[in-house]
Amino acid sequence: MTDELPPPPDEARELPSPPAVARDVFTGDAWDRAQAFAELLAGPGVVRGLLGPREVSRIWDRHLLNCAVVAEAVPQEVRLVDIGSGAGLPGLVLAIVRQDITVTLLEPLLRRTVFLEECVKALELDNVEVLRGRAEELAGKREFDVASARAVAPLDRLLKWAMPLLREGGELIAMKGERAAEELAEAEPQLRACGARTAELVTVGRGKVEPPATLVRVVAGRAPVSGRRRQRR
Repeated sequence: MTDELPPPPDEARELPSPPAVARDVFTGDAWDRAQAFAELLAGPGVVRGLLGPREVSRIWDRHLLNCAVVAEAVPQEVRLVDIGSGAGLPGLVLAIVRQDITVTLLEPLLRRTVFLEECVKALELDNVEVLRGRAEELAGKREFDVASARAVAPLDRLLKWAMPLLREGGELIAMKGERAAEELAEAEPQLRACGARTAELVTVGRGKVEPPATLVRVVAGRAPVSGRRRQRR
């Protein structure tokens, strides 16, 4: 049984109508699922403290659409792990938009995983699994093609969590804001330490969200062998 917070005033939870561009982003079955997920975020999501009451008015623009355009950077038919999934942003949204991918929502907090499981069931998503745990605990046990993350940790720390979960050639796609370029520069030592092949800034959602979403995309290589190698005589 989850610990529920008192519901905020009704006026604080009034969900606005989706903008016209939402119909262009969420097509087919994704449209009904996106609307249903918006209601879940504005209702149980706020009640349980996964989303602040003031965020309800921005659910479509700041959250659903901003996460949905990340799909532009996700390859076809991949296994994606969403690290620190929280309320399912961006992982659950990506699963709604892209039925060709399989998504693992990785989240350590029980009340959040319970919410995520309820959402997956309500939205009838058969391409999603919810795992309670931390990235460090999953390393060496599962391997993915893509790792996504939003507002989880600075890039240098996120690299330590994500890289061990990716196959060689897999991609970390981290949603970042104004400090994206700065974080990328600061993470240079960790990028070398984890053997990243490439790291770059990517912009998605032009003409759909304002401002467009900024991502840091890191392609995983083979991590350097630690310690000194013995010299052959």
